[in-house]
Amino acid sequence: MKSNNHIHTIQSISFEGDEMIIVVDDRSLKIKLSEVSGKLARANMEERNKYNISPSGYGIHWPGLDEDLSINGFLENRHY
Repeated sequence: MKSNNHIHTIQSISFEGDEMIIVVDDRSLKIKLSEVSGKLARANMEERNKYNISPSGYGIHWPGLDEDLSINGFLENRHY
């Protein structure tokens, strides 16, 4: 049984146009920003690239945008 406190390893986060590409647990996820965050969709590249990954690997925080996204949410909604 999976725990909600699962620690993930985020290898990289990048942006291409209106998508965020996250490599987490050796899997590449391509996510449309407009589907997960209006703030990130409207942000410029400099704002998007100023993020912190939580030590537990649970999420990503953009302090300048006051935005938080959960890695568990991304992984649960993707099929591999």
